[in-house]
Amino acid sequence: MPRPVPTEAQVRIDLAAAYRLAAQRGWDDTIYTHLSASVPGEPGSYLINPFGARFDEISASSLVKVNRHGEVVDGSGRSVNPTGFTIHGAVHAARPDAACVIHLHTPWGVALSMRPEGLLPTSQFAMRLHGRLGRHAYEGLALGEAEQRRLVANLGALDGLILDNHGTLTVGRSVAEAWMLMYLLERAAQAQLAAMAAGPGLRVVPEEIAALTYRQWVGDGSEIDGDLEWPALLRGLDRSSPGYKD
Repeated sequence: MPRPVPTEAQVRIDLAAAYRLAAQRGWDDTIYTHLSASVPGEPGSYLINPFGARFDEISASSLVKVNRHGEVVDGSGRSVNPTGFTIHGAVHAARPDAACVIHLHTPWGVALSMRPEGLLPTSQFAMRLHGRLGRHAYEGLALGEAEQRRLVANLGALDGLILDNHGTLTVGRSVAEAWMLMYLLERAAQAQLAAMAAGPGLRVVPEEIAALTYRQWVGDGSEIDGDLEWPALLRGLDRSSPGYKD
C-alpha cells in the first residue's frame, strides 16, 4: 500500500525535530553540516538550515527553501551555506526517492571513515545496515561537479556512504528513515571502534549470519527504519525541546 505523501508543514516539523535530536546527541559541528529534505509537490525544492544557526535552534519556520544549487527560492532573503548544500543537491537530484539527506562530521563517524576496513558486522547495529553502505574516497572539499558525479555513483541505490577521512551520509524515504539510519551508523561505529581500542582481536560475524540478521530486521518490508522509533523520539522531544514545531 502506497505511503501517504506528507505536507510541507509535516516535513518541516520532522526536519526541525531531526536537527534538535541530532544536537541532543552531539552530532552537530558548530554551524556546519546539514540535514535536508525535499519539499512535497515541488520538485527541485529542498529545505535546509539557515547559515549561522546551531542545530538546537532550528524550528519548522526557520528552515529555508532552496533549489538544487543551494540558491534561496522562498523570497525570505535569509542566507544558507551554498557550498554546504553541494553534496545534498547532487544526491537529491540523482535520487528522487531520497526525501531526506543527512551529512555529518561526528567524532565516531569521522573516526570510522579513517579505518580501511570500514564498518564490519560486529554488532546488531551494524547488521541492520548490512549491504546498505558504500564508500567514497577523499578528494578534498567536495565542491566540483566531477567529484559530485563520482560521489553519486558510489552511493548508487544504497542508503548511505562512509566518506573517507570526512564523515558519514545517509538518505531516506522519510526524514525519520534517514535519521534512524544515521543513529544506527553512529552506534555501530562507536561499538566497533570501542572494541578495537580495547585490545587485539575482534569477533566479526560471518557474512551469511549478517545477511540473515538483516533479513530478519527487514521482515516483510511493510515498515521502514524510523516508522516505529520516530513517534517515540518526537514524544521525548516534545518534553525536552518543544519549540521545534514553531
